Amino acid sequence: MSDAALPTPAERPDADVVLYDGACGICTAQVSKLPWWDCQHKLAYLSLHDPEVRQRWPDISLERLHEEMCIVDVRGRRHWGAYAIRYLTTRLRRLWWAAPVLYFPGSMLLAKPLYRWVARNRYRLSGTECPDGACKIHGGD
Repeated sequence: MSDAALPTPAERPDADVVLYDGACGICTAQVSKLPWWDCQHKLAYLSLHDPEVRQRWPDISLERLHEEMCIVDVRGRRHWGAYAIRYLTTRLRRLWWAAPVLYFPGSMLLAKPLYRWVARNRYRLSGTECPDGACKIHGGD
């Protein structure tokens, strides 16, 4: 599934919005799988590079969006990085099986650093060219 096929907030106004790096191969590959998990159509998608992100949420730091994905839920709450993934396990019916693992006490002690490492190294890991010096922003280990 390509970026163009992902439902937008205009198409799903009552959905949570997944803000992700549309220039990252790993990010787009993972996000393109979410519609299958989202059988109840609870998600819409925007790349952090889309001007609509700044228009809708001017208070969200683009620098932080370069560091981790964000899900803005229907109530306007923001779920960042590993917490966004954990949130999806309770929001999407087909991911219920992962909720006990990610909500187990102490699980985020492993999930957060693992997420941060993958996020920092995502361009290198995916073999994606770094747009506009983005790899300098991400650092990479």
